[in-house]
Amino acid sequence: MTRPTAKTAAALAAALLLAGCEREPVPETPPRQVSESPFQYPEELWDAQVEGQSTLRLFISDRGTVDTARLEKSSGYAAFDSAALAGSRQLRFEPATRGGEAVAAWFLLPVQFELNPADSAAAAPTTAPPAAGGDSARR
Repeated sequence: MTRPTAKTAAALAAALLLAGCEREPVPETPPRQVSESPFQYPEELWDAQVEGQSTLRLFISDRGTVDTARLEKSSGYAAFDSAALAGSRQLRFEPATRGGEAVAAWFLLPVQFELNPADSAAAAPTTAPPAAGGDSARR
C-alpha cells in the first residue's frame, strides 16, 4: 500500500469540506415572546412626558427563560434602561429551535416607552408578534 501524497491528502480534505457545505441548511426559528410585558414606565419620566426606547440583548435558554440580559442600545435615559433590564427577567419565551429541537439563543428586544401606545399602534402592523416589533411599556 502506498502512502497518499500531501497533494492527494489536501484534495481529499477539500472534497470533504465541500461535501459538508452542500448539506441542506438546518431550519431555525428565533425565540418568540409568550408572556405579557412586565415593563414599568418610570414615574419621573412619565410625569415629564418623556418617551424613549431601550434595546436589550437577551440570552433565552432552551426552556424559554431569560438567562442573561444586557443593554444593547441605551434610550439615553438611565431610568428607561433600568426599567427595561429589570422587567426582562420576568419575560417568558417559546425557545428558539434548530432542526426541531429547542436551543438557547441570543435575541434583540426593543422596549418602547410610549405615553400613548394606542396612538402609535395604528401605524404599526397588527400581525407582528410582540417581540418582533418591540414592547410598549405603559404606566
